[in-house]
Amino acid sequence: MSSEFVILVKHTNKNIAVEQLVEPLTIDLEQERKDILKKYRRLLRTAKPFLKDNDAKLIKKAFYTSVDAHKDMRRRSGEPYIYHPLAVAQIVVEEIGLGTTGIVAALLHDVVEDTDMRIEDIERLFGKKVAKIIDGLTKISGRFEYGSSQQAENFRKMLLTLSDDVRVILVKLADRLHNMRTLDSMPRDKQLKIASETIFIYAPLAHRLGLYSIKSELEELYLKYTEPQEYRAVARKLRETKGIRDRFIAKFMEPIAQDLEAAGLNFILKGRPKSIYSIWNKMKKQNKPFEEIYDLFAIRIVLESSAENDREKAICWQAYSIVTDHYKPNPDRLKDFLSTPRANGYQSLHSTVMSKSGQWVEVQIRTSRMDEIAEKGYAAHWKYKGNDTKVRGNIEQWITQVRETLENGFGDKTAAIEFLDEFRSNLFNEEVFVFTPKGELKVLQSGATALDFAFDIHSEVGAHCMAAKVGGILVPISYVLNNGDQIEIITSSKQKPNEDWLRIVVTSKARARIKDFLKEDNRRYETDGRQMVEKKLKILGIDLTAEVVNQLRAFFECKMAADFFYRIGKGYIHLDELKRFKKDKEIKERKATDNNPTNPVPASGSGDGKTLTKFLKHIHGDRADSDTLLIGDDMDKIDYKLAVCCNPIAGDDVFGFVTINEGIKIHRTTCPNAAELMSKHGNRIIKAKWESGKDEAFLAGLYLSGTDRVGLVNDVTRIISNELHINMRGLTIDTKDGVFNGDIKLYVQDTKHLDILIGKLEEVEGVYNVQRFDTNLIGK
Repeated sequence: MSSEFVILVKHTNKNIAVEQLVEPLTIDLEQERKDILKKYRRLLRTAKPFLKDNDAKLIKKAFYTSVDAHKDMRRRSGEPYIYHPLAVAQIVVEEIGLGTTGIVAALLHDVVEDTDMRIEDIERLFGKKVAKIIDGLTKISGRFEYGSSQQAENFRKMLLTLSDDVRVILVKLADRLHNMRTLDSMPRDKQLKIASETIFIYAPLAHRLGLYSIKSELEELYLKYTEPQEYRAVARKLRETKGIRDRFIAKFMEPIAQDLEAAGLNFILKGRPKSIYSIWNKMKKQNKPFEEIYDLFAIRIVLESSAENDREKAICWQAYSIVTDHYKPNPDRLKDFLSTPRANGYQSLHSTVMSKSGQWVEVQIRTSRMDEIAEKGYAAHWKYKGNDTKVRGNIEQWITQVRETLENGFGDKTAAIEFLDEFRSNLFNEEVFVFTPKGELKVLQSGATALDFAFDIHSEVGAHCMAAKVGGILVPISYVLNNGDQIEIITSSKQKPNEDWLRIVVTSKARARIKDFLKEDNRRYETDGRQMVEKKLKILGIDLTAEVVNQLRAFFECKMAADFFYRIGKGYIHLDELKRFKKDKEIKERKATDNNPTNPVPASGSGDGKTLTKFLKHIHGDRADSDTLLIGDDMDKIDYKLAVCCNPIAGDDVFGFVTINEGIKIHRTTCPNAAELMSKHGNRIIKAKWESGKDEAFLAGLYLSGTDRVGLVNDVTRIISNELHINMRGLTIDTKDGVFNGDIKLYVQDTKHLDILIGKLEEVEGVYNVQRFDTNLIGK
């Protein structure tokens, strides 16, 4: 095989344009050739157990095709580009469990996007199935209208293929996992964008498809690159407590193992810490330090059994009985996913029990079949397809929902962002299990209402739904469903959907159906509104371009352009309001021109991140940070504001976001909105950093809690005002039963200044917790 293998590397700018190398490298071509062959042979060894007929030859053909197509390319790290498709193929077979078609698609997933090969070439060489998957994974090229989202467009394109072949999304998840694993070589701004897309779309998608291992790793890698200090802190504390944890787990499992063995059950006991991301998330949500998060680990009992479902359930409940013989269970924390699997097919029995040392421990009980499906998700179902139709049906039902979402009102490119929002609403983690009057089980997302249930039964039932009966009691259509509810829908031929219904439902199926019913009514008002706006703007001397439409949408705070025209047509927005829009637009444009008459900055809403980056390079010349917005230094050249959603202060890691109608907003990279902004509008993100030496005061908020005592408030205010000479904007302390909680709003110079203050406040007697909070401080 090695005699056939040839790799060429040419050192030209064209050949490394895909991922530009940072600096020249000394390359050992012979060693690289050996490494590539080693990776390829490992892939074949992993895939060998399920290869049939000519599968090995097809994989070999795909490998050499990929090698040849990428022969002149290198990753940013300096490695040959072929390392990436080989790694993706390895993940596809080893961690997801796909077969030959998945491996071939993984090896070829970048060739159409990055090389001269076309989809037609792939179809001719490897067939329609592979070509269809590659097409779904190939990004859309060309220019996009301002206000649209390239990420959303590409994601929608990929999902169009998902509805025909789920392997497109599985290969994409493998691609994203390898990109996250090798994110070290990327610049900081690219790390943030890729990590944000990952947590916003791909980690929830992996969860929805039951790929828990991949979902957990994506979440951890997101945290590693977005909040490295917090990631390292939790990882360090987990390492420090590993010995204590291992001894506790061994002691906890000892009596369980003895009784399982005595009962003649074949089993494996696993004790594992929860992921760094889940621990960090819990610390953040519960506002507690690491030391106060008690359920840091879970015990998993994996039982060997035949593939007969009834027998599987029986031995799981038998194991549960053994566990509860030794440890007291929490009755509120028993979750039976055996009888009612999650929509992604996940089956397990979960319980939380009290250990002898007074510590809660989560115990998961499942069979080896269930465990494989839990780890590998959708792909593992096909291994058990003969006896697992109910579980697979849940997955198929979800893919059907995705197909319906794609088919209902999201074909237009301008709706790509709205589609992304709708799709994400389908990636719910929790479900509610309810029943029809005839006892048929229905699974909906948590928070679903009686109206959602009606539309899940049938579109016409939903459209004419007036009320519902739950347990024989009449409830409104807004009633939120609970597990075990048995629901009867009451309809009327006179009832019809209205706009308020969109605020009642949460499922994408119901939302799509309601929008369909409203569309006919809305279309007339929307058409009238557009004509009215066009005429009025012509009088005001403004052409109704796509850019102006986006500005109008943002100015009047409408989610979609169609919503704006509809509100005009309905009379909710008066035409005279367009004068106010014109005035605001002229002020912004005049300000931009006055600041730099020879090379004016693009006016708000008239450019994107790339345009602004070129402008920054122009005004900063050859400086190292020429493509970065310098906060403080660029105030006289560019219109920007600090975002009130996260209140950045000097020293925070930040980025700039080019809004449509409000200039540039500076956000913290940890802002609650950061992942969504970077995922949907990566082309409008610009690098930003604080210019040193600027004497400014920034508004920050601190949350305090602890035990109350006489003189506590005096000690706190003394440190703030007398010792550190910090101006306070507001102080609120609330005391109840000897415990206090308080919010302080104050002005600080930078993050170092704030850290000093937090350190001193933590030393005050009675103060147990001091944390910065990120919510809107204005008017709070």
